[in-house]
Amino acid sequence: MPRSSRRSRNPEVDFKGEKRSNATHASVTDPDARLYKKSPGTGAMLCFMGHALMENRHGLVVQGDLTRADGRAERRAALDMLHRHSPGSTRQLTLGADKGYDAAEFVADLRQACATPHAARKARHSAIDRRTTRHKGYALSQKHRKRIEEAFGWAKTVGGMSQTVNRGVERVRSRFILTLAAGNLARLPRLLAA
Repeated sequence: MPRSSRRSRNPEVDFKGEKRSNATHASVTDPDARLYKKSPGTGAMLCFMGHALMENRHGLVVQGDLTRADGRAERRAALDMLHRHSPGSTRQLTLGADKGYDAAEFVADLRQACATPHAARKARHSAIDRRTTRHKGYALSQKHRKRIEEAFGWAKTVGGMSQTVNRGVERVRSRFILTLAAGNLARLPRLLAA
């Protein structure tokens, strides 16, 4: 069949040389999904962003959330989960995180919420200063913060979250939180045996 007479869902558009953005590419199955590129050198994908708050002692996830993908969603979700986890707390908490959380506004918001920011420092223009990094707890947080990747790895491989069948941010959020809870349950027998 000639190309011009073929019916398709999407019109023939030549995007060669153009930058992909949410204005040019939208999901036909899930309008809530957004293009997002996690790191340089990787392609942008239509996705959501999953967030988890973990306690360091046992590596269990205590809060989870899922949002639309954008550059500030991680920091907003971290503050929301921290406030939900310890509302009105006057107890000093620490929050270990990667370099994406080393932003002046986020660090100031954490300090206001009685939480010490144990985020990995950026090479230049870090908002994490010596008053935080001089303590041995900071080095311990940097070691333990990588354990959150185990929960995300389990959710993607065993929990089926690498490509969900659900559509819409609320349904995918529910599935994500349920998957994180199942991951905690899967870890409990090993923790209880120790």
